[in-house]
Amino acid sequence: MALGVVRSLGMMGVPVVVIHYDERDMAQVSKYVVQSIKVPHPEKNEKMFLDALINCAGHYRDAVIFPVSDESVVAVSQNKALLDEYFMIACPEWDIVSQYIDKKYTYELADKCGVPAPKTIVPTSVEDVVKYSLEVDFPCLVKPSQSHLFYEQFKCKMFPVDNAEQMISVYKKAADAGLEVMLQEIIPGDDAHVVNYNSYFYDDRPLIEFTSLHIRNAPPWWGSPRVALSKNIPEVIEPGRNILKAMGFYGYACTEFKKDSRDGVYKLMEINGRHNLSTLLAVHCGINFPWIQYKHIVDNVIPSQKEFKSDIYWIDITRDIGYSIKHYKEEGYKLREYLRPYFSAHVFAIFDSRDIRPFIKRCVYLLKEGIRVVRGKARIQGKYLIKAVRGYQGN
Repeated sequence: MALGVVRSLGMMGVPVVVIHYDERDMAQVSKYVVQSIKVPHPEKNEKMFLDALINCAGHYRDAVIFPVSDESVVAVSQNKALLDEYFMIACPEWDIVSQYIDKKYTYELADKCGVPAPKTIVPTSVEDVVKYSLEVDFPCLVKPSQSHLFYEQFKCKMFPVDNAEQMISVYKKAADAGLEVMLQEIIPGDDAHVVNYNSYFYDDRPLIEFTSLHIRNAPPWWGSPRVALSKNIPEVIEPGRNILKAMGFYGYACTEFKKDSRDGVYKLMEINGRHNLSTLLAVHCGINFPWIQYKHIVDNVIPSQKEFKSDIYWIDITRDIGYSIKHYKEEGYKLREYLRPYFSAHVFAIFDSRDIRPFIKRCVYLLKEGIRVVRGKARIQGKYLIKAVRGYQGN
């Protein structure tokens, strides 16, 4: 997410400083970055994270802060009154942010304002889970109330479950980790049924709107996009507007819907009130959301709706290749279908020959991760071999 914002602002001549805290981060090596600063993780040590931000005010007072991960959005929005003394903040206050960070509030709000959403309950005990298992059609989903906390623990966005035993098992694991989950029906349809309503809201109305279609997700069916396509999708405009207006949201948001193959209705999946993975798709299509937000915050320039280019692909090449290899049997893409985005008008999420270092850093990280996984498996197999040999010698 950060790399998309860095390039979107950098190409407009805005000097960018990247505050980073994760070994997977790569935006800090972009050619558009004038300084990168390593700070403590905002969830693991919020006070030190905030202190590091405030220390930056000595050189960068009145700069615009763009929090682009859920954990940084939480820390910044909860402490916005403090940070407003030093910077301009590109996110709303916590009372707004909490409504989309905690998904149970999102679905409650959707129900109140008539925006279609999957059937969802929030269990508070194993008994609740057992009761729901008698009412729901399997398979269904166990999803987190707060996605970023769940992903940090389990390295996935959700768990599909096929029966009550699996549902109870996942619930117990999440409860043991101190995480609240939701039980939710699966909206049938493949990855191409998922769409994004991207918008810039101000004064309870959308100033800019842009829609796109997921083509392939990582992982398939349950993940975030690895290939997307700009497309005019008018059916999600009104529900997207309604939920954000009901929330009192302002700024940039990416609101995700999925078309239910049973009735053709788009159902609300989630709201991300920060710049998303495919930021550069909108930029490539003529709508630079980070620049629009920057100009509005700094110069009070009120943007107006622009036409955008349709049928432009966005490709996260490393994830697309990796997940396509891993899931080629389940996905079953024909070669021509798979390659179409690469031979059509497109923009890459990370690879850019004019700004190559983030892509190199990403590849190096993936290589290290691959080596670590292989070594881990080798150690496990070695232990089994030693135990087997010792057992044999003992006999």
